[in-house]
Amino acid sequence: MELVNLIIDGIQVEVPKGTTVLEASKLVGAKIPTLCFLKEINEVSSCRMCVVQVGRKLLASCTLPAENGMEIKTNSAEVRDARKMVVELLLSNHKRECTTCIRSENCDLQSIAKELNVRDIKYNGEKSRGSIDNSSCCVVRDPEKCILCGRCIATCGNIQSVHAINFSDRGFDTKVTTIYERPLKESVCINCGQCILACPVGALHEKESLKSVWQAIENPNKYVVVQTAPAVRIALGEEFGMAIGSRVTGKMVSSLKKLGFDKVFDTDFAADLTIMEEGTELLNRLGKGENLPLMTSCCPSWVKFVEHNFPDMISNLSTCKSPSEMEGALIKSYFAEKIGIDAKNIVVVSIMPCVGKKFEGEREELSNNDMQDVDYVLTTRELAQMIKEAGIDFVNIRDEEFDNPFGESTGASVIFGATGGVTEAALRTIFELLAGKELEEIEYSSVRGLEGIKEVSMELPDGRNITAAVAHGLGNARNLLNLVRSGEKQYDFLEVMACPGGCVTGGGQPIVTAQIKEKINIKEERAKAIYDEDKALPIRKSHKNPYITKIYEEFLEVPNSHLSHKLLHTEYIKRNKF
Repeated sequence: MELVNLIIDGIQVEVPKGTTVLEASKLVGAKIPTLCFLKEINEVSSCRMCVVQVGRKLLASCTLPAENGMEIKTNSAEVRDARKMVVELLLSNHKRECTTCIRSENCDLQSIAKELNVRDIKYNGEKSRGSIDNSSCCVVRDPEKCILCGRCIATCGNIQSVHAINFSDRGFDTKVTTIYERPLKESVCINCGQCILACPVGALHEKESLKSVWQAIENPNKYVVVQTAPAVRIALGEEFGMAIGSRVTGKMVSSLKKLGFDKVFDTDFAADLTIMEEGTELLNRLGKGENLPLMTSCCPSWVKFVEHNFPDMISNLSTCKSPSEMEGALIKSYFAEKIGIDAKNIVVVSIMPCVGKKFEGEREELSNNDMQDVDYVLTTRELAQMIKEAGIDFVNIRDEEFDNPFGESTGASVIFGATGGVTEAALRTIFELLAGKELEEIEYSSVRGLEGIKEVSMELPDGRNITAAVAHGLGNARNLLNLVRSGEKQYDFLEVMACPGGCVTGGGQPIVTAQIKEKINIKEERAKAIYDEDKALPIRKSHKNPYITKIYEEFLEVPNSHLSHKLLHTEYIKRNKF
């Protein structure tokens, strides 16, 4: 490995050739602020926040290769003045409503302004104008807060391959917008919310449903039921200062009960149910040799991506609703009947790590008897806001357990939150049901990990061979489907999650700064917590869940029954490509 030697702030540094000055500076403890920089996603040095002094020049360190003999100053008067000027110029064209902004106290621009001691804005000229795009049920865009860093564009294009947004016009008129400046609702946006996580300010955020949920809770005529997705419990604690990857299941349940929900259920129950329904569907398709590979349908952004970009493969999608929609349907049928309440008076609230679930909740296809399966969807961030509004001491609250009949779940269901989890959960059940005996080895490491596309081939106990592929991030999914479509690759089963890493880093999860992401692998830490939760549960196979057995005996009869298809399965539609 070729090494280069340079001097940073008077200290001799040796780094591999190709290392940027930004990376090299960390070796001497220099903290260089960045705004547009996202490692391996957006490395364009457009904002100039990260300038350093090289001789008499000020150069952006995020794209500056370290070279032999360089002498770098990261904190000279010239550097500080240049960085302050960048902040002042950005603030001069920014909607400065910091005290009421959704990103207040978690805004990169606000933090850098404070660190650089920016007190006055010397530049008072014309401001860019733009109207808020509130058309989407998931994502709100405020162009007057946009700092044109390009992080959302790079994430949408380079990582997700969706290209719903891009730069338009030039100079002072430059803006981020959709093709033909259509409302976001009419674009190819798949509502993954990764742009929200990428945005360093408050120019992008989820459309909140907090007011409606509070009103439902306070309405004496409504019976309000809440359910929580697997990935929420390993991220919610971060909103209260707890370590990344903290498991807070009991605290979350206790807080929800304190907020006033009538029942607190676990979406993990319906994840177990999904394994029964989708596993049976897979075996049926394998037997008939039709519509293979079977593609998972748990992720609404992935489903919408297929509808836009691969309409010829819509029939490959599993007809199963997502776990949260399945549970909503059962709450308004089986549960309503069980407790003797008119389903029209039940309000189902889903707490999700996902922004796209808001869109899913409004799909006409996900309803029964003129009622949506799920009435409101809140992100992990929105739930944290509710808890804070209620003055609940989340860190010190005592643990409580979910309510039944939809509170019992298995380790197989909780791993739905990590990429590869659905496949592993399915294999645990399919293998054992076909073998007709208890299997001790239930952890399938081949489908775990953060490789973009993973493949696994296994012989089932009945002698059949099954091939599966797992992808996360829609750029990887596009590549995978193109291989399948061309015939270059053949699989029986495909698991895809729109968000890199899976639901653990969904668009509704706590926002982590770029600087922290460079130090901590968020995907790994949250996934580790997911697998720890799996190991801690007494039952780790979906078909062993006693409440799953009970609901089939009392209500659904068998997986893929007529009633199951009516309540738990759906269909999809072709959407415009542009």
